[in-house]
Amino acid sequence: MTSYSLHKGAADKTKCDVVVAGVVRTKKGLEAAPGGEGIASAYGRKFRPLLSTVGFEGKPGEVAKIPTGGTLRSPLMILVGLGEAENLTPEKVRRAAGAAARSVSNAANVALALPTPDADHVRAVAEGFLLGTYAFTEFKTSKSDEAPGEVVVLTDLARNKEAVTALETAQVVAAATALTRDWVNTPPGDFTPEKFAAAVTQTKKEKKASKVTVKVTDAATLEAEGCGGIIGVGRGSANPPRLVQLTYKPRGAKTHLALVGKGITYDSGGLSIKPGPSMMTMKCDMAGAAAVVAATFAIAELGLPIAVTTFAPMAENMVSGSATRPGDVLTMYGGKTVEVLNTDAEGRLILADALVKATENEPDVIVDVATLTGHCVVALGDRVAGLLGNDDELIHTVQAAAARVGEALWPLPIPEEMREKVRTNTKVADLAQHNTERWGGALYAAAFLREFVGDTRWAHLDIAGPAFNGHGPHGYTPAGGTGMSVATLVELARELSEKK
Repeated sequence: MTSYSLHKGAADKTKCDVVVAGVVRTKKGLEAAPGGEGIASAYGRKFRPLLSTVGFEGKPGEVAKIPTGGTLRSPLMILVGLGEAENLTPEKVRRAAGAAARSVSNAANVALALPTPDADHVRAVAEGFLLGTYAFTEFKTSKSDEAPGEVVVLTDLARNKEAVTALETAQVVAAATALTRDWVNTPPGDFTPEKFAAAVTQTKKEKKASKVTVKVTDAATLEAEGCGGIIGVGRGSANPPRLVQLTYKPRGAKTHLALVGKGITYDSGGLSIKPGPSMMTMKCDMAGAAAVVAATFAIAELGLPIAVTTFAPMAENMVSGSATRPGDVLTMYGGKTVEVLNTDAEGRLILADALVKATENEPDVIVDVATLTGHCVVALGDRVAGLLGNDDELIHTVQAAAARVGEALWPLPIPEEMREKVRTNTKVADLAQHNTERWGGALYAAAFLREFVGDTRWAHLDIAGPAFNGHGPHGYTPAGGTGMSVATLVELARELSEKK
């Protein structure tokens, strides 16, 4: 277990196995970023020629490992590029810390001499390094732990109360993000709805989260309650569905936030079956549920004064003789009927039941998170999530919260014509689940979900792209599950808790 702490000290005089410092581009050339001035001073006029010798250009995320030969008290220096000196945002520092973390090996202790002009940057340094050290080794026979035993953030704010709080927040949010990554990365056969629900219950016990209650509803009860969406999606699988509800109600809470997350533990597409290659990463289709659950535990651990009710519907979308057919009509929780036109658009069906349940608690705000549509990936790529909803002020609030913690969300509209299509594309039910045209799929899906939130202020995060990184690692983001939206949800809860 790695310990993290804040210390005031110069990078060149700190005794450790590895010291990490940043390099920025200026009009005069490459220079040590704030926090690493002592290193540049120790090398004197040799600093820039040293960078030139190793071909270092100071580009964001660029890393160079350089033995110090006694020039510093640390035997190894890791330099990481931060780009232009004029704009050292917390997110750039967070990514640099993550890139540095992935370059550290066989070090007992590490000192981070990156820019920390304020508490936000302190959090960014710690959070980036924490997330950068993440590795999923549960199913590997060799599980070598190369994480350092001690990490020290060098900063003049070491005794500043806000900086200390920022370090604590970084550790809680990073742990929640790592938990989400673990769940998303777990093979689907080992993470069925029943096992996912059990993992949530076990996490409550391990975290000793006495302020969070967990309720698991089984398939028989869901059917009796009329949760036609969850039952309809899960009926084709030998592994029956579940609905997990978490409740956190601290004293003095004046705002109530409801979170809903899509928990399709594996998505074959059902009878509208996916092509083989498209199934390879479909264990990640429960990333929304993982994120809202982990964020709820983090909110409680931080003691934020906001009530949170979280719903995580869990089902496995499989092919069998009992699977829902295209053309079937399902009755959602609350009574609305839905004609199923494509069984591979299953996420919105389980979310519909959960959203109605969320409204029954009369929250001030509902936010749902889902790996919902490939259309959103086509529109925004695999590093930006879509943001839609029924309240412009809430959309702005969510996007601003995401920006502060380094997650990219982009607002998309829910045009009135999409709402009309949802209601008229079927002749036999109240609503049509799937768009009969190829374009605007992310907008149509959001319009469908909107039918189940009533007048409650609601925002929808379509994280189909950034929830799973199918490429190489970058910054503090590993390959595989990313934990997208956990930090945003915690930051949103913090802001909402301060508004009343």
